[in-house]
Amino acid sequence: MTNEWYYEQFENHTRLGMRVRRRLVTEQSEFQKIELFEAERYGRVLALDGVYQTSEAEEYFYHEMLVHPAMTSAPRIRRALVIGGGDGGTAREVLKHPEVEQCVMVEIDARVVEACKAHLPAIGTAWDDPRLDLRIGDGIAFVKEADTEPFDVIFLDGSDPIGPSTGLYDEAFYRGCTRVLAPHGVFALQSESPFLMRGIFLRIQETLRRVFGRVDPYFGPAPIYGCGIWSWTCASRGIDPTAIVDARAERIETQSRYYNRDVHRGAFAVPNDLRR
Repeated sequence: MTNEWYYEQFENHTRLGMRVRRRLVTEQSEFQKIELFEAERYGRVLALDGVYQTSEAEEYFYHEMLVHPAMTSAPRIRRALVIGGGDGGTAREVLKHPEVEQCVMVEIDARVVEACKAHLPAIGTAWDDPRLDLRIGDGIAFVKEADTEPFDVIFLDGSDPIGPSTGLYDEAFYRGCTRVLAPHGVFALQSESPFLMRGIFLRIQETLRRVFGRVDPYFGPAPIYGCGIWSWTCASRGIDPTAIVDARAERIETQSRYYNRDVHRGAFAVPNDLRR
């Protein structure tokens, strides 16, 4: 064990630290600084540009809640698109659904994928699934230009809207997603903390509402982000994300650590201050 502590600091008022057991990766890719280390309580941890992304101990909260509300309520889930998600956790959860015939994953940074394959195998367990089509490239360009059959579900698993992820949260990108989303499709994304990042959360909601007919934020824990409450959002032309397909949910509950139908329904309750 070392005496090193790793800290993520949010602006100039909040800091979350972890005691480092040992360093695994520290490198600068073409796009960002990649760090992987072993920490007390959290296991192996991925950070990009000094921002925590995921950890072995608690990643299931985030990945299950990003994926399963959409996957258990979308009319069809035959084709899925994951933008980002280089640790492999989102694709893993998508591919737990046997109805999925293809999951295209577009990740901009090959080095993140390579590092996570090597050091986070417990998170990315679906890399060898024949239904996974991994493409190293720009997700913004993909939704704008790709000649592709429409997707039934699209997931944005991006980091905070800074650095290489900045363009993943603007209106042009969301309109690109509608271009490759089937009319019955559902778009789900992480939408930041409504407490620590309230302005960003509200801006995402307002921007989505200019593009989609129905936008539903939902809430839950993500311990590594150090702020108590996190948010995700489902957007579509009009799909009710609480209209759960019970057969899908019942099957996925047997494999989930956090997600179940009660959690799903409760997550869409919007606190009063956010309603206003």
